[in-house]
Amino acid sequence: MTPGPLHRTQLAVEVADYLRTRIMTGILRPGDFVRLDETASALGCSVTPVREALATLRGEGLVKQALHRGFIVETLTRGDIVDIFWIQAELSARLASHAAENPDLEQHLGELAALADDLDAAVDSGRAEEVLSAEFAFHRKVHLMAESRKLAWFQYSASKYNPLQLYSSDTEWGRSAAASHRRLIELLRTGDTAGIKAEIVAAFEDARDRLIAQLESIGFWDEGRSPTTEAHTVGSA
Repeated sequence: MTPGPLHRTQLAVEVADYLRTRIMTGILRPGDFVRLDETASALGCSVTPVREALATLRGEGLVKQALHRGFIVETLTRGDIVDIFWIQAELSARLASHAAENPDLEQHLGELAALADDLDAAVDSGRAEEVLSAEFAFHRKVHLMAESRKLAWFQYSASKYNPLQLYSSDTEWGRSAAASHRRLIELLRTGDTAGIKAEIVAAFEDARDRLIAQLESIGFWDEGRSPTTEAHTVGSA
């Protein structure tokens, strides 16, 4: 969760991803200020990509702009999180159902099994970045199998609000995800669309509940918490 060196290409996208994750995990809370200069300094980039990133987040309703004061984190409710994970589950389930109809299904299922093995190996390694990479690769393969680019685009857009970094260092979550992937492979093999949806919905509900529990554990929705009056230090925990 600490900032690392950013690539020069697509800097604004990377900054937006970084800030979005901090908002979704409660490091940046409703009412906190996000200042351009402090953010750019903490991330080692210029102000321009930070300004572009915050404009993106404003369009998503995650921050608002206060005249002459910078950007302020907007309210994030439990209902918002429930809705975010619901739409991800619905889109992912439909993509997986399309994937089950792929004419080269058996070949693809072998590749999915190898990717599930990669996730297990990543969890064993204890390297969060490898877990993230393996998890992304598995779902990307399913979405490519679906051959539904527009639907995959909507799912990718929704997935930006799923802070996978919160889960990637959790061995229990990793084991659960790998087991879920293997169940999904068998459901794809039999074309069980009802089972496919149930498996995917259960996985997203688990992720949703973990995020809500994390936010509750840090008092994210505690009553009486006053908004921050100073800029939040972006690089802090």
